Amino acid sequence: MRFAKSKTIFIAIFKNQSGEKMKQWYQELFSNYAEKYEYESFVHGTQGEVDFIEKEIDYNKKTKILDIGCGTGRHAIELCKRGYSVTGVDLSDSMLKKAAENAHNEGLDIDFINADARNLPFENEFDLVIMICEGAFPLMETDEMNFEILKNAAKASKSDGKLIFTTLNGLYPLFNSVKDFINSNSTTQTNNNNTFDLMTFRDRYQLEVEDDNGQKLALECDERYYVPSEIVWLLKSLNFTKIDIMACKLGEFSRDDPLTRKTMKCW
Repeated sequence: MRFAKSKTIFIAIFKNQSGEKMKQWYQELFSNYAEKYEYESFVHGTQGEVDFIEKEIDYNKKTKILDIGCGTGRHAIELCKRGYSVTGVDLSDSMLKKAAENAHNEGLDIDFINADARNLPFENEFDLVIMICEGAFPLMETDEMNFEILKNAAKASKSDGKLIFTTLNGLYPLFNSVKDFINSNSTTQTNNNNTFDLMTFRDRYQLEVEDDNGQKLALECDERYYVPSEIVWLLKSLNFTKIDIMACKLGEFSRDDPLTRKTMKCW
């Protein structure tokens, strides 16, 4: 999706009965998964995705870019290699450490920052904000938290800035099996016991995965799928004026691909 700007800020903290902060499933997964993450099939479309991003900003090397949920830095690094100024933010120290290592190996100097996408330390700074491969939105446990991510992305962008992000297509699970899609496209993860709630459009499932130390994890996951009309409403409420929604194909983002019920993701 591609857009143009707005304002606000909120953060919610959950605690267990002992008063300690509880780790959400995405925090536990990405606390020690950086090495295996880079072998996932869905991370191998970087070149084509960055080709698309460059085209959307008219190859303007003066574009200042924020990569939210940057993970191990694949988009930030490729953009930097092509001459753009990029800042990457992520909630995971482990993923950021790997991102910094990858950048160093390429001889690049990129600012990678540990930050919560619901409470970013930026305002009116970036020409382009990207959130690719669901690195933040829509992983949050409530719709309000997901909306905070959009608010903070808007706040970080300049008044004439753009936002490009991918999300999970709410039309897909109405006609297709999310479980089968994930299991057929991942080399390191197994998806079980999926239940898709038609009232909330949330897919809840158990994820079986092995971390970088070989420890097996069974995580109770919860992801939000969005139908196009919801995305349009959310962005319009943040004063975005031009909103385009297209199908998202790995490494082949294109304005020529209309969103359909057979497409898992959209941009």
